[in-house]
Amino acid sequence: MTRRVWPVRRRPAPDDLPADPFPAEPEDPPPPTPPPPRSRVTLPALRLAALGLALVLTIAITMVRLFVGGSPSVEELRARAGVDGWTTLSIGVKDDQPGTAFHNENGTWTGFDIDIAYMIAEDLGLRRGEVRFYAMESEDRARMQATDAGGKRVPVQMVIASYSITAAREARDEVTFSQPYLFTEQSVLTLAGHPKVSTFGNLKGRDVCSLSTATSESEPKNAGAIMHSRNRISECIEDLRAKRVDAVTTDAAILAGFKAESPEEFAHWDLGLDATEAWGVNVGENKDLATLVDLTLYRSLKDPRDDRWEIAYENNLQAEVPANGRTPIAQAQQPAVTKPDVREQPWEDVI
Repeated sequence: MTRRVWPVRRRPAPDDLPADPFPAEPEDPPPPTPPPPRSRVTLPALRLAALGLALVLTIAITMVRLFVGGSPSVEELRARAGVDGWTTLSIGVKDDQPGTAFHNENGTWTGFDIDIAYMIAEDLGLRRGEVRFYAMESEDRARMQATDAGGKRVPVQMVIASYSITAAREARDEVTFSQPYLFTEQSVLTLAGHPKVSTFGNLKGRDVCSLSTATSESEPKNAGAIMHSRNRISECIEDLRAKRVDAVTTDAAILAGFKAESPEEFAHWDLGLDATEAWGVNVGENKDLATLVDLTLYRSLKDPRDDRWEIAYENNLQAEVPANGRTPIAQAQQPAVTKPDVREQPWEDVI
């Protein structure tokens, strides 16, 4: 029988023993530090907030301007001028000036001033049939007083009567002019065959007729002419035909109509003066109405679709050019108009 030998287990030496027979379990590493939370405010969000703030400020400013202060709106101007309560519009005009303002035997009114009056009335919301024209003399243009068919004195709401804008006239409390609607100049009318008139000096010692209270009297008077004043230019023309005077002087746009009506009877002379006669609409003390008139003139000038001024000029003054030859009548272009101080609502296109 074979004896089995068991292996001998060697006791480990001290150096082979672990330092700690029961080592502790290794500690878990500390958890990583979480990153700081990211801000939710991004650049696009900042831009959107700024845009929103700007929009709110714009709306606030607009509302203040619309309802608190600033320039008046058209509605406010109309209310203050009294236009909305008008069923008719009374206008003082000349009635004896062919080409500018003439009352025909059939009762109709024609002329450049008449067409300008219709243009203004249209923008004020009145039809042609609601416009009432009344004849007035030169001295009554500042007073805003005209005369009806029965000879009764009638107050008018505006004057469109070849009325030149001057500083002296503007200084009067009862006169408020619109901006100019026509530029013309002073000239002289004589009977045909009269010696050439190139300056007022050629009329020294001669009898010359002009309108009373007109700007046309001073120049010939200073040159030595003997001046005669009339309230109506047609009276001056009668004096000329009767040879009670040698010449008539006033604005060329007025005299051109008489020359065009009787080209063989009269001679129309250009004086080449530097001074320009600027015609304006007088609205008396109604300054808000003056702004509304300026608004019509501004639209007429700036709107390429608005040719009412050009048509008025073409039908009345341009039609007289052939008979008047080289003598200028008036500038064939509407005078410049400064933009009226009117507050325009966001939903409007008033200018």
